[in-house]
Amino acid sequence: MTGGRSFGQYFNALGITLIHVGTAYAFVRGASFGLVGMAVVFYFVRMFAVTGVYHRYFAHRTYKTSRALQFALAFLGTSATQKGPLWWAATHRVHHKHSDTPLDVHSPKHRGFWYSHLGWWLGRDHEATPLKHIRDFSKYPELRFLDRWHVLGVFACMAVATAMHGFDGFLWGYVVSTCFLLHGTFTINSLAHVFGSRRYETSDTSRNNLWLALITMGEGWHNNHHHHRHSANQGFMWWEVDATYYILKGLEKVGLVWDVKKAPNEVVRDWHRDRDREHDRIAVAVDR
Repeated sequence: MTGGRSFGQYFNALGITLIHVGTAYAFVRGASFGLVGMAVVFYFVRMFAVTGVYHRYFAHRTYKTSRALQFALAFLGTSATQKGPLWWAATHRVHHKHSDTPLDVHSPKHRGFWYSHLGWWLGRDHEATPLKHIRDFSKYPELRFLDRWHVLGVFACMAVATAMHGFDGFLWGYVVSTCFLLHGTFTINSLAHVFGSRRYETSDTSRNNLWLALITMGEGWHNNHHHHRHSANQGFMWWEVDATYYILKGLEKVGLVWDVKKAPNEVVRDWHRDRDREHDRIAVAVDR
């Protein structure tokens, strides 16, 4: 398709505009501690759905689960208002394949902050699901259905929030939490390639950032992730807080998921070799 805008683009643009307008209205209207707490719970439950399900399961297959729970988790993921599981995972795989090159889906290095943060998500170029990058999961008809009708999870989230606390529940449980959830997730695309430290000499500009890790349940250890993307843990060191990984380990303990992959010790230790190579380069430069 060429020329003009599609219905999907208008729908996405309208939806995200209403979410921001609704968030502003919610703050003007005011809220109780209970409503704020509700927004926080809805935020983190759905953040895990993005980080632990869409990202670490569907995009990178860092653990295994049953087909039934796979569907249930995928449905939970759709409640985050970030499109379907196949679209999300396939698009993310494209990002890793071409990270920080002109073919990257959302590189701030080539397209700037706003495009990498939000513009790419609203644009025409990435509206369709690139199924060739997600053949392993697109073979499941129930996931194909959920990917097409991802709004069902959104409506379910709205309904639960409204049932709990009426209109204010809808505003804080869905609208406000979704606004913060979208921007929290998108900071990994726009900021985790700009601000932070680089333990590993990856081919891209990925960085580790504690503050981003805290608001995204571990995704801020982005340089670690690009160094070894097939690990369920992105916080490689004991002090690198990775709430998503802790939850996955808990699910493994009760038998709901299994074969949870962890970065091998030799992969984690690679930074020592990177550091030694940097010291060697400095020594050569000084000798000259």
